[in-house]
Amino acid sequence: MADLILLVGNPNAGKSALFNRLTHGHARVGNWHGVTVDAAEKNFSVGGKEVTLVDLPGIYSDEGRSMEEKFACRYIAERPDAALVFVSECAGAERVLPLMHALTKGGRRCMLVFTKRKRFEREGGSLDRAAIEKALGVPVLFAESDLSSPIANMLVSPPREVPVSDMGASFTPVREGLSRLDRVLLNPFFGPVIFLSLLLLAFFLTFRTGMPGDLMKSGVEWFFSRFLGGFAEKISSPVVRSLVQDGILASLGSVLSILPQIALLHLFLILLEESGLMSRLAILADGTLSLFGLSGKAVFPLLMGFGCTSAAVLTTRGLDDERMQRRVIACLPYLSCSAKLPVYLALAGSIFADPFPAVLLLYVLGMGMAFVVALFLRGKTSPAIMELAPLQIPTVRFVAKSLLFQIKQFIIKVATVVLAFFLASWLLSSFDFTFRLCAVEDSMLAAVCGWLSFLFAPAGMRDWRITYAAISGLIAKENVAGAIAMFFGTFPYGAESAFAFAVFILACSPCISAIVSTAKEIGAPRALLYAAVQTVTALLLCYLVYFCLTGGIVFLAGATVLLFALFLLRYESVHRNRKHHSERVHRRPLSAGVDVSARPPQSARGAGQRRKDGRRSSAAGG
Repeated sequence: MADLILLVGNPNAGKSALFNRLTHGHARVGNWHGVTVDAAEKNFSVGGKEVTLVDLPGIYSDEGRSMEEKFACRYIAERPDAALVFVSECAGAERVLPLMHALTKGGRRCMLVFTKRKRFEREGGSLDRAAIEKALGVPVLFAESDLSSPIANMLVSPPREVPVSDMGASFTPVREGLSRLDRVLLNPFFGPVIFLSLLLLAFFLTFRTGMPGDLMKSGVEWFFSRFLGGFAEKISSPVVRSLVQDGILASLGSVLSILPQIALLHLFLILLEESGLMSRLAILADGTLSLFGLSGKAVFPLLMGFGCTSAAVLTTRGLDDERMQRRVIACLPYLSCSAKLPVYLALAGSIFADPFPAVLLLYVLGMGMAFVVALFLRGKTSPAIMELAPLQIPTVRFVAKSLLFQIKQFIIKVATVVLAFFLASWLLSSFDFTFRLCAVEDSMLAAVCGWLSFLFAPAGMRDWRITYAAISGLIAKENVAGAIAMFFGTFPYGAESAFAFAVFILACSPCISAIVSTAKEIGAPRALLYAAVQTVTALLLCYLVYFCLTGGIVFLAGATVLLFALFLLRYESVHRNRKHHSERVHRRPLSAGVDVSARPPQSARGAGQRRKDGRRSSAAGG
């Protein structure tokens, strides 16, 4: 059995980067809290021996506060024979000592690795590695040095307990405090303006006509429709030509054409994460999110939701408790992930020459829905404790590597799951039950799915193909755009139906992979319940949007005004009747001959008021 080595340390200390370097792996790294939320394992050879290295979520103590920290602490406690490699950035050297002492009680094979040395020394800090090694009695190294031999020696060394110690003169910390740039970014006025401007700039460059995203999208569309489509026209066999044109080029082309725009959105998220702006946005948004029952830590999964809902669900382990995790998971499906982007562009491009305003509106609408859900599920929140990641300029190599990984994942998904669905759809929609090539209305798919046409009839789309496209989105949202391109080319209904259908795609259940991730975090029954409620609600919203856009909004506004007017009239009538009635009741005893002297004495103020208008005094005198 291979020896087990656990990477342990504070969040954002560089554990995942060290894991990738030692194992040549591709674990996700980032300059913000909550990047690693599970145990990543990989084998590698050191000193001619097979070793299993495990990258754990960051922890601050041996007890843990958030769910990911508690998971890491349990993982360490359940493996007392595993060796520990403590990873600490140089600036946080003093914080790692209590953690080392707590986790090595009773004896552990361990070593300490310091990261981010150059930045630490550039900011004026100093660290005497040899002196710290002598004080602790365990190997202490810098991350850039060769770790193979020290790790091999650690595995054969006897377990030991790291003593309670301090750095003393061997450590000179950097000067604490916020920089001028941090004061601007964390300013309650300038901070939101800056982050909102960056977000709008990213959307403008991605979706606006004539901008880089639109130009690259047009290039990919030309490649599929004109270049490859020209070759497909020359195929003599009608079956093969239909397969290539309708089953592959039309569907895959519609999905892959938005790859440049997806890449630009991922580039924006990578730059936001790696530059350190993500943690500042989380701190800035903590107060606002608390109004909706969320903490600042929710910024990380919420922003990741614009990339991939499934990945965002997994990062919710970085939140403090399960109730907060459930609230954030319930919000995530309403944020427009990159898989919904092809559908938005297919629908908006069929109606508008410039789809930028429509796509931007859908993204904003999704964020509004997410916050409404959070407000509905609002509960108690605890103050967020987060580490402010250092500001830095992301390296070109890291950004390129991360971006290429995201592009590769998208292409693999399109070339496997999405392509298989397109081919199955083409086969079922091109042949009848005798396997003869036929029109789509006479196909096997039409016969099986014809009864589904009623679902979107209230939204002006009584067509089983629209329903089939919508249901295909439960497998992968990219399927919707491909199905529309395969069956229609462009969306055949009006702008009202297009927007209503886009709202359904926006609000319905996420893809299967996201549902599986949700089940893994909060249980299968709750995950299926969330998916069912979201889909039914999305269908009702689709009907409501179409009703409002086709004149229903005028009816609703008129009905609201009429009801308000009737309420005011009723209120005024009741108010007047009560006033008149009270006056008549007050006068009735006098006309009936009741002895006035038997009444309770009047207050001085009341008597004065009655004498002032004269009416009551004359009545009494009479």
